[in-house]
Amino acid sequence: MSLEYIETFLFSAVRIATPIMYVALCSTIALQGGLTNMAAESMMLISAVTGVIFSAISQNLLIGILAGMMSSILITLFLCFAAFVMKVDLYLMSIALNTAMSGATIYIMYVTTGNKANTAGYFASLQMPNIQIPIIKDIPIIGSILSGHNGFTYLAVIMIFVVWFIIFRTKLGLRIRAVGQNPQAAESVGINPSKIYTIAFVMASAIASLGGMFLSMGYQNMFIRDMTGGKGFIGMAAATIAGASPVGSALLAVVFGVAEAVTNYSKLYITDAQFLSAMPYIITTVLLFILSYIRMKNNENDMRKRKAAALKAHQNV
Repeated sequence: MSLEYIETFLFSAVRIATPIMYVALCSTIALQGGLTNMAAESMMLISAVTGVIFSAISQNLLIGILAGMMSSILITLFLCFAAFVMKVDLYLMSIALNTAMSGATIYIMYVTTGNKANTAGYFASLQMPNIQIPIIKDIPIIGSILSGHNGFTYLAVIMIFVVWFIIFRTKLGLRIRAVGQNPQAAESVGINPSKIYTIAFVMASAIASLGGMFLSMGYQNMFIRDMTGGKGFIGMAAATIAGASPVGSALLAVVFGVAEAVTNYSKLYITDAQFLSAMPYIITTVLLFILSYIRMKNNENDMRKRKAAALKAHQNV
């Protein structure tokens, strides 16, 4: 393997990791609030198609992004109303919403273009430009891997620190974590858990929408049916494995990006399309088992240490 081949592979891995990183951060906020966001796929899909349509009609990239974000927030508010006001099961509602948005986005595309496959040739969607980073772009190897990515990719990196700051350095973040750890205790001091859950999910949906729009307005300039391809579930897995840590979730998203890049490059050597399409999810499952096993062993070791310390204290008494 040549150095150029490796550089191209790593550049591709970073690009592939971008939407997974957004979903991982989206899931991190929900997990900090004590809930699992299983509706990320629907948030990404609706924002992806809405962003394309509005950016094409207005010929304004910012309007397209804001429209895509608002569409994601609107379906999230519907989800929150159903789950936290009407007391519908959150996870069943999330799965139903994912299925509904998969069909709804195809219907929207068909109504507006007459095509059920993609919007190419019907909507001239604007794209977020690629950015060359000064100084870094001139560094051998590193420059070719880290510079020249789409603007959404660099925004994803910024969002890591934004999410970390909100969760660990703001009053809102403190309330989200308090509700996540003990909603009854939080309610006893005047915090409304349903309100906090809704705020957390709305924030999460805004971040997930950027991942959806990366696919349709960054990597591509059109919407393709079911273009998220399960990235919402992979991002959710990354956040869960990382223990809802913003930095850890983002790093695991890159790991999954590398895994998917390996899958893409394996097409040169493996012709079984079904096996290749399953590879990212197989790798995700294996990593879940490995990291869960490590976490279980660490918990067992901690328990042994606590028992030993308690026994020693008892003997000293």
